[in-house]
Amino acid sequence: MSGELTKARQKLTSINASLKMGKYMAAAQSLNDAIVIMLSAPLMKNEREEFGQMIESTVYALNNHKELRKVYPLVLHYAPGDEKKLLEEIFEMRKVLQEDVNENAQKDMNALASRKREELERGQKHLDQNEYDQARQVFDKLTGEFAGDSELRADIADRYHKAGLNQDALGHLSQAINDSPESLYLYNRIGIVLRKMQDFASAENYYLRALAITQADEYLFFNLGRLYYDWQKWDKMALAAQKAVAVNPNFVEAQKLLAFAKKKLGA
Repeated sequence: MSGELTKARQKLTSINASLKMGKYMAAAQSLNDAIVIMLSAPLMKNEREEFGQMIESTVYALNNHKELRKVYPLVLHYAPGDEKKLLEEIFEMRKVLQEDVNENAQKDMNALASRKREELERGQKHLDQNEYDQARQVFDKLTGEFAGDSELRADIADRYHKAGLNQDALGHLSQAINDSPESLYLYNRIGIVLRKMQDFASAENYYLRALAITQADEYLFFNLGRLYYDWQKWDKMALAAQKAVAVNPNFVEAQKLLAFAKKKLGA
């Protein structure tokens, strides 16, 4: 038996396992693939009879699987020689199963989003009541469950920042940037936190890292200028504000920042 036919045989024998695990799409796809291989290969009479029996047995298993019938109630029909007709029926089955997969995936996503909201609210309540250790436990567990979710970490960092827990905010924003280094808004947020912590050099470093990615974000330049205001570096403040205005000439706050820097420089 050729390698392709061996592959077809393996696909057919895997279907019962897929059904037991509730992987109905995988079962239907395996049957489809096995039939395609069978139709494309030159088979001896005994091989064709063997595959016909295996397909017939598989179709019987699909038709009599109670849970599968709930998703796809139509019965598959098969007789040796009618493989192409069976492929058409399997195609319809796969369409329905894919819709079910998509619907279940959306339900799962909604459930995860709901869990995030509930846990964020629970952590926020602890913050509001100054129960900081309890808040950390909730948020740490949540970020462990949703590892790599930079938006979640940024949300938690905002909550810590508003509660005055800048060191906690910094930790989450640092990890968020590691997870998503192309997300420019994260650099703005960590820069603001570091500026309020008066760690001006670190804040500047993050802004410059972001500006290495793009020179087209006026808010990066503006926030960098705001940093230089607190740092009292008037020449750098003027340059950053000037670049913000160059990107967006209607940016009123950047215009004010530039005017202030020029005044300090005596220009």
